[in-house]
Amino acid sequence: MAAPKHRIIIIGGGFGGIAAAQALARADVEVLLIDRRNHHLFQPLLYQVATASLSPSEIAWPIRHILRKQRNVRVIMATVTGVDVANREVLIEDGAPERYDNLIIATGAQHAYFGNDQWEEFAPGLKTLEDATAIRRKLLLAFEAAEREFDPRKRRALLTFAIIGAGPTGVEMAGAISELGRASLAGQFRTIAPEDLRVVLIEGADRVLLNFKPELSAYALKSLEDLGVEVELGQMVKAIDEEGVTFGEKRLATKTVIWAAGVAASPAAKWLGAEADRSGRVKVEPDLSVPGHPEIFVVGDTASIAKPDGKPVPGVAPAAKQAGTHAAQAVMRQIAGESAKQPFDYDHAGDLATIGKQAAVIDFGGITLKGWIAWWVWGIAHIYFLVDVKNRIFVAMSWLWIYLTGQRSARLITHGLAPTAEPMQEIDGK
Repeated sequence: MAAPKHRIIIIGGGFGGIAAAQALARADVEVLLIDRRNHHLFQPLLYQVATASLSPSEIAWPIRHILRKQRNVRVIMATVTGVDVANREVLIEDGAPERYDNLIIATGAQHAYFGNDQWEEFAPGLKTLEDATAIRRKLLLAFEAAEREFDPRKRRALLTFAIIGAGPTGVEMAGAISELGRASLAGQFRTIAPEDLRVVLIEGADRVLLNFKPELSAYALKSLEDLGVEVELGQMVKAIDEEGVTFGEKRLATKTVIWAAGVAASPAAKWLGAEADRSGRVKVEPDLSVPGHPEIFVVGDTASIAKPDGKPVPGVAPAAKQAGTHAAQAVMRQIAGESAKQPFDYDHAGDLATIGKQAAVIDFGGITLKGWIAWWVWGIAHIYFLVDVKNRIFVAMSWLWIYLTGQRSARLITHGLAPTAEPMQEIDGK
């Protein structure tokens, strides 16, 4: 009777998990990938679903489809509740434990409200397709409600949109909401107009895009202001409720607040009983293994990884992909009996952020780009990294249509009708 194959479990079907699975394609091992959703999500474009530029199917793919040609991989949709380190088992919410010889954890991050979890009800974050479609619905319903509201104060609150956090996600959301609102309100509504729209970006630091060079941050700030976005710098949020947000000494009346200020790691550190940093990320060894458990690797936003200069590896897609590949290769070296551990060496390709039509910033380290050139590079780079040709074509066509007409075909209000006295028709996007 043949001996069982070496079994590798990967938890998470994001960038890190998929990269790890693909790196094991030629290995004579058994791979089990577990994710609580059935799809892989291209998170860098998630805000474009939230702002009606793209539909969910254009930035997400079934995990089984991505790995369909890889015969050594089995995919299951399940929720992991913990890890039995002593018995080398992954605990499943509604099923029997799954045994592993090696474990790669790539469970990503979740929203963090800095100890104010009650704010989540009023200020949703953006990490999943469900988040994106819920935010899209909230944005579009605000326009619909404002069309019917004749009280100036209430209408003002409905057409005021606050984004908390001016990192890439916050900056991109602010610019996209401004463009969405002005394009949608122009000529399609009768009692509200583009000039009624108010987008406010709130940031605790003294500049936007803090990880970019100061000159790129300054360009991004000017581009946002040119779009009509009000940027509040050096302002800490004190309270968020259903009527608005309080920051610094100011109170902003708004019905729509979006959280883009912070993230926390998944509960992997608790599962493993491992040391974690302030954001809950597992403090890993240089080769990405867990201290005391060389058979377990943690990658992506779940891991706290330091570069040789001591600075943390950023929580971006390329870092997760590189880490996933590195962890898979480390496992194969273990199987081959190699005792030497190879430290993870992150190759940073650069930082990118788009602000609006023909406005973006790119920092390649020695080279920086801004304006329309950066915008085109940003678009080409994101299309290139989409999973398959069909999605590249569809996304390129959607962007071209928006560029030429300003109209967004994904302006659909879903998840049922609005809670109003009279039924509200959905927007057909035409």
